[in-house]
This record gives sequence, C-alpha cells and structure tokens, in this order.
Amino acid sequence: MRDLGRGFGYLMKGQRWVAQHGKQYGVGLLPGLITLLLYAAALVALALWGADFVGWATPFADDWSSPWGGLFRGFLTALLFALALLLSVITFTAVTLLIGQPFYESLSEKVDISVAGYAPESGLPLWRELWISARDSLRIVVRAVIWGILLFALGFIPVVGQTVVPVLGFMVTGFFLVEELTAVALQRRNVQLRERLTLLRGRKMLAWGFGTPLAVAFLVPFVAVFLMPGAVAGATLMARELAGEDSGDDDPQGPDGSSGPGGQVPSATGGRP
Repeated sequence: MRDLGRGFGYLMKGQRWVAQHGKQYGVGLLPGLITLLLYAAALVALALWGADFVGWATPFADDWSSPWGGLFRGFLTALLFALALLLSVITFTAVTLLIGQPFYESLSEKVDISVAGYAPESGLPLWRELWISARDSLRIVVRAVIWGILLFALGFIPVVGQTVVPVLGFMVTGFFLVEELTAVALQRRNVQLRERLTLLRGRKMLAWGFGTPLAVAFLVPFVAVFLMPGAVAGATLMARELAGEDSGDDDPQGPDGSSGPGGQVPSATGGRP
C-alpha cells in the first residue's frame, strides 16, 4: 500500500515541477492541444455521420418493422460513439506522446538534470528514437484496445458491469498510461518495452497510484491537456526509481534546474559526468 501513495506522490511532484518551470510547461502543452483538436474533429464527425455509417453497415435492417429497425440502429450508433470515446481516452496519451516526442524528450531530460545534474542518453539518432516510440506505442495501444473491448463487453453484466468493471477499467487504463509516460525517460536509458512492462508489473501499486487518478482526470479532455506536461515530469521521476537510480524521495531542484542533489553540473553533451 505504501507504493500506492508513492505513485500518487510522483504525480503531484511532476505537476509541481512544471509549475516551477513555466517555459517547459508552455511548450509541453502544444502536443496535447494538437491531439485534442484532432480527436474533437473525429468525434464531431462521428456524431454527425455515425448514424449514416451504421445505416450503411446494416442493410439487413432496412425491411425491419417499426420501431425495431430504428431502435436497433440507434443502439448501434450509441454503442459506436461510446466505444470511440473509450478508445480516445485509451489512445490519447500514446498519440500525444508520439506527436510531442521531441518536446517531451526535452522536458524529461530537464527533469533528470534538475535531480541528478545529468540526463542519460540513448545514443540513438532522433529518427530511430521516433521509430521505436511509434512501434512501442502501437503495441501498447493494441493491448489497451483489447482490454478496452473486453471491459466494454463485461459492462453489460448486471451489477458487476456497473460497479467492478468501471474500477477495473480505470486501473487498466492507468497502468497503460504509466507505461507510455515512463517510456519517455526509460527509452533514453535503453530499457525496452518488455523490460518496462516487467518493471511495472513488479510495482503494480506504484503504477496504479500514479496512473489511476490520472486516468480519471483524463476523462475530461481539457484536463488531460493541462496535466500532460506534469505527468511526463512525474513519470520521469518514477522512472528513476524503477531504473534503480535513486529512491525518488528528493524533490527536483529549483526553477533554474542547474544542479541536482549531489551538486553535479551537467556535462556539455548531457551524458553522465
């Protein structure tokens, strides 16, 4: 249970870090805003033409007697929109991180520097890092979508579907959010997807403490945009603990971010001193 509180603590530390670093916070908002506009446009299009799509996809219901054809298609339209909303929540972080990879890499590096005086580097060219990030994000999204569809189907079970399943949904979504967010820092440490998942599965309470409240907050799109930079910062602090670099008990240094707890000064290349 202690890890549950630690996870939530990292989330709060991340928000506090970006509050002290206004420039990084402002830049970190851009990818979320772009993603929000894209998702909003897609959902508006679905709301406007979803019924037409369902009608086109169910020609067999054309000859059904009233009101059964309309009720059936109305149910499918509502189901389609609800599923789209669920998938948008699950995939929002992955898409935002993919769009904002250079921005969040820079933010994550500055968090590392503010704590330890240096930022680990993967040594890979930018295009390679983008490819790995996109590939891993796709793998996580596929896993998340499978879980999302399964939980959505279980939601129709009486009582359990309205009580237990929503809680499980937030926990599953929170776990995958943490994987995506910590990947920014762990990828720079050359920790591959399978290793990241192993680390997080070994510290599920830590992941849930960070990711579950974030998943709840991300249900509100505008909140997700404003919390995203702090979530990346907090996930970087968590990644340091997962990688065994420190206990995570020390807060980052002040807004200048020029030195860490050990008084180290970052090298010119950003590597280890």
